[in-house]
Amino acid sequence: MSNPSNLVSFGPDANCTLSLCPVSATVYGYRPSIAANVVFLVLYGLCLIFNIAQLVRHRSWTFSISCILGCICEMLGYGGRILLYQNPFDFNGFMLQITCITFAPVFYCAAIYVTLTKIVNFLGPQYSRLPPNAYYWIFIPCDLVSLALQGTGGGMSTTSSGSSQVGVNIAIAGLSFQVFTLLCFIGLCLAYALSYRRHGGTFPRAKSAREFKIFIGLLSFAMICILIRCIYRIDELSEGYSGPLIGDEGLFIGLEGVMVVLAAFALNAVLEWKIKAMGKASGGSSDDKDVTIESSGNQETGTHGKAMY
Repeated sequence: MSNPSNLVSFGPDANCTLSLCPVSATVYGYRPSIAANVVFLVLYGLCLIFNIAQLVRHRSWTFSISCILGCICEMLGYGGRILLYQNPFDFNGFMLQITCITFAPVFYCAAIYVTLTKIVNFLGPQYSRLPPNAYYWIFIPCDLVSLALQGTGGGMSTTSSGSSQVGVNIAIAGLSFQVFTLLCFIGLCLAYALSYRRHGGTFPRAKSAREFKIFIGLLSFAMICILIRCIYRIDELSEGYSGPLIGDEGLFIGLEGVMVVLAAFALNAVLEWKIKAMGKASGGSSDDKDVTIESSGNQETGTHGKAMY
């Protein structure tokens, strides 16, 4: 069904409304679900409250602020989708949701990356192929590059009214770089875990070891959720705004919305279990702040401070 020639369905000059143009003329080809988007908005609001409370309680500045920024971006993004429910041709709503939802998980990745530095310092730098702070200085800049590419690509693709494939390609490059960075990070995590296990690293208390496994399990779950989401978004945008996946709201809800909100709440739990595990194992309290903890090393073999990879 075509639109009258004087009506514009997409872009800064869009003047279509549901009373004048069919919903099939929108970029997505559907009217976003108000129920799903309100649920995500509320969930991220709750997650934001939890993160602020954790920041106040634990002073976990880098970790919590990264998660807070992620929640704020997601809330803005789903607010944009609610605007699209009210008017699927609302270009401001489209631009808000496509940019904010696309790059919000970059902040969650930053929270994940800084956590590895804490883990390496806690369990023992001697098991790592890199100095503990190197993880921070390598992966956070990579995260910023990914953020810049996704934000720039999203902005270019929307301000060009979807006519420029360059913006979409830049956004895809940002997402692809995020996947590459995350896979490299996972590889280094596995290398560290294998080195630690191979050289007999142990916890001083069994209960702390159990809590640490829960902490690592939650962190791994968050990484996998974000990885799945990024792969989906690359495929979704691979054909620009005219591809078949862009119009599948069910896939968007499941592989974007659900995956990222699960990662966000998992990271809420990650901080609590990190403090329980590391605080107890290092003789600290459950209030242990988000600071570097000196490794005790392997006392039985006298390997403290020596490279063991």
